[in-house]
Amino acid sequence: MSYDLAVWEGDRPADNAAALTAFEALYASCVGVGQIPPTPRIRAYVEALLDRWIDLTEDDERSPWSTGPLMGEASGPFVYFPMVYSRAAEVSAGAARIAAEHGLVCFDPQLGLLRPAPEEL
Repeated sequence: MSYDLAVWEGDRPADNAAALTAFEALYASCVGVGQIPPTPRIRAYVEALLDRWIDLTEDDERSPWSTGPLMGEASGPFVYFPMVYSRAAEVSAGAARIAAEHGLVCFDPQLGLLRPAPEEL
């Protein structure tokens, strides 16, 4: 079982419902449509994640990611990535903070919530 987050470029949606709509549109246009190179901002975000947590392809015992290489989950202005469920609380909170630091939108599709929540900042 994994826990997923979505991160994308753009203005932060006004609320969770608007974020869900944006997420669904980006997922449909960016996931499974062929190889779309990540934008520079998304690439920098994924690199920041990999500076914090090791890639699955480098160490599958210590990595929190469910797939690898993590950069392979990035597509244009969007990255949708899974993490192992046992580390979801720690890693999703950190990944959401890093997204905010990079000026990106972070959405938790399991909970239907924009992240980071105020208590995660």
